[in-house]
Amino acid sequence: MYVYALVGAIPIVITIALMVGFDWPAKRVMPLAWLSAVILAFSVWKMPLDWVAGATVFGALSAFNILVIVFGAILLMNTLGNSGAMKVISSGFYGISPDKRIQAIIVAFLFGSFIEGAAGFGTPAALAGPLLVGLGFPPLAAAIVALISNSTPVTFGAVGTPILGGTSTLLNPETIAEIEAAGMTSAEFLHNAGIWAAIPHSVMGIFIPLILVMVLTKLFGKNKSFKEAFEVAPFAIFAGMSFVIPYLLIAIFFGPELPSLLGSLISLVIVVSAARKGFLCPKNIWDFESQDQWDSKWRSNKEVALTESEIEKPMSLFKAWLPYLLVSLILVISRVSSFGLKNILTGLSINVTGIMGTTLNFSFQYLYVPGSIFIIVSIITILLHGMKSDVVKKTWTHSFKQVIPAAISLVFAISMVQIMLNSGNNNSGLIGMLNSMSTAVAELFQGVWLVFAPFIGGLGAYMAGSNTTSNILFSAFQYNVASQVGLSRLITLGLQSLGGAAGNMICVHNVVAASTTVGLLGREGKIIRTTLIPFAVYCVVAFIVAYIASALVPGLF
Repeated sequence: MYVYALVGAIPIVITIALMVGFDWPAKRVMPLAWLSAVILAFSVWKMPLDWVAGATVFGALSAFNILVIVFGAILLMNTLGNSGAMKVISSGFYGISPDKRIQAIIVAFLFGSFIEGAAGFGTPAALAGPLLVGLGFPPLAAAIVALISNSTPVTFGAVGTPILGGTSTLLNPETIAEIEAAGMTSAEFLHNAGIWAAIPHSVMGIFIPLILVMVLTKLFGKNKSFKEAFEVAPFAIFAGMSFVIPYLLIAIFFGPELPSLLGSLISLVIVVSAARKGFLCPKNIWDFESQDQWDSKWRSNKEVALTESEIEKPMSLFKAWLPYLLVSLILVISRVSSFGLKNILTGLSINVTGIMGTTLNFSFQYLYVPGSIFIIVSIITILLHGMKSDVVKKTWTHSFKQVIPAAISLVFAISMVQIMLNSGNNNSGLIGMLNSMSTAVAELFQGVWLVFAPFIGGLGAYMAGSNTTSNILFSAFQYNVASQVGLSRLITLGLQSLGGAAGNMICVHNVVAASTTVGLLGREGKIIRTTLIPFAVYCVVAFIVAYIASALVPGLF
């Protein structure tokens, strides 16, 4: 058993070794990992050609579903950037409060969460960092705070892509049959997986604003003290609760697409209004020392700061925010059954059945997928903001170029996982690759697997650069381990998604993006050493919450 488990793990070992050990990009690693899975499928598991080809084609088609979302999210972000709307949105944060602790909470945590809900894929850390620098933060502090903040909202980033695009890849005929035998549809299963990620996320989400302020005052304050962070604790916890309460309720009642997007939008309105009125704000104003007192390691090697006088205001704040408001409105109307639009849109689909003679089926709901909504709103924005044709052309061309590396990575990553998932269809009599691995792990770790589950998700994010890819790589593995050990598959998958989200604090892709935008390229090691502590705390607290939940809800699927 252990021999086949080790052999079956070769594609994942190759992925980890090349990405973590040799720092290869995913677009180079994943084709090799897929090729290793194909070789194993033919040589060891004796899979028929139609199943290897069918799993590969199904993986590529599944990747297309995700890429539509990724492209749409990138396109809307670039459209707002090139129309001038993002500068207007950024300028709206000036003057809310002179206290840098409160600015960090609003810009890094709340606005970053909104950008994560809308776009995801490392965008919030890269966007929030320069905004904080513009507000007078040391570049190193800006990068670290932005990365720590980019955790709680990530599982539902890019309108739920880590769940809908990542976790959904574990669905094959065998798992679908198990889910249906438990009385759920595949959509209900994914909805519940989102809920069990949202519950432990919500516990940590209350305290993330306080944690990021603690890091700020301890490492970058004049007195190097946590005491100054605790002065703003009432406001920080208020901000955390303002986000996680709607976030959790939306996850429970609406599904995985809207918790981060709408939760952050609601909390921004509440918290910004409170900050303007001084509600729960400390009386003393906290700020950094003058720049000539900063440690040289805090500084950037290029000028990235924006000052208020440099920010053009070619449109009103409402007009700048309008595309995001449209996205939110359309998503709500199209996701709530009582409006009557959901059944119409889900009924419009392109279906491919019996792929390559297998039992694998693919469906593309071309108007229901969130990426289509992003694209439609991007087109509307061109008219709303009066963008010139050459700027529009540049925006679309740049967006296509940005999505190409993600396309290569996702196509081969999902195809690799689908081969491993479907390797039980073979002429050797062996159980599938992932089943072999999960059986061995289940025997070794028995009932303590919940401790490891979030860290596996974090490892996936660290090496692959996103929660979505982490879920693609490890969701089926986590599902199978939970089945073998007798743990709840939903709670385990929730921890997988949570770990992948928390892993955004330490994943090289995000750290490089955040470092580059504030002029700190080359100091990634220092940043990761700092963010590693809140990442570990996040995972440990999540395990404790999940352990309590598994005791309180015995027999959960």
